[in-house]
Amino acid sequence: MTGQLIAVVGPSGAGKDTLIRGALARDPTLSWARRSVTRPPSGSEPFESLDEAEFARRVAADQFALHWRAHGLRYGVAWAELEPMAAGGTVLFNGSRAALSEAVAQFPALQVIEVTAPAELLARRLAERGRESAQQIAERIARSCADLPEGLPVRRVINDGSCAQGVERMLAALHPVRA
Repeated sequence: MTGQLIAVVGPSGAGKDTLIRGALARDPTLSWARRSVTRPPSGSEPFESLDEAEFARRVAADQFALHWRAHGLRYGVAWAELEPMAAGGTVLFNGSRAALSEAVAQFPALQVIEVTAPAELLARRLAERGRESAQQIAERIARSCADLPEGLPVRRVINDGSCAQGVERMLAALHPVRA
C-alpha cells in the first residue's frame, strides 16, 4: 500500500472521534477507517456493531487488518477500510495504545497521534457519555497514563479547549505526517 496509516490513540474522553471528524470535514483527502466493535450501537463514532461470534468468524477469515481487545471489548479494522491507501490516501483510525506494537509490526510506516486532555476534563466527558459508573470512570482515568511503545514517533494533541481549537491542533499534528 502506498498511502499513510495513522493511529489516533489516547484515553477515553480525550475527544479522538470528535477531532477525527473535524479534521475530515476540513480536509476531504483524509479517510476514517470505521472500526468493528463488540458493543451495541451507540455514541457518535461510526462503528460496526458485531457480536463475539461474528467477530471471531471474521478474525478466522482474516478480514481484519488489525484487531485487539480493550476494556472488555474486541475491536477490529477491516482490510476494506484501508482501501484508500492503495491510491496513496491517508487513513486515520481510532486505535489502542496497547495494540500499537502489533500495529507497527503489521504496518511499519504507521504514524501515531496521541490525543489527551487533563484528568478532570476526561472524567467530565466520560460522565456525560453515560456509559460507565463513577468507579469505572475512575479506573479508566487511572489507566489513561499508559506508556506508548519505545521508539515510536508520536505527535501529541492536547484537547482541552474548544472543538475548533482541538481540530486546529489535530490538523497541525497531521500536517507533518502527510508532508
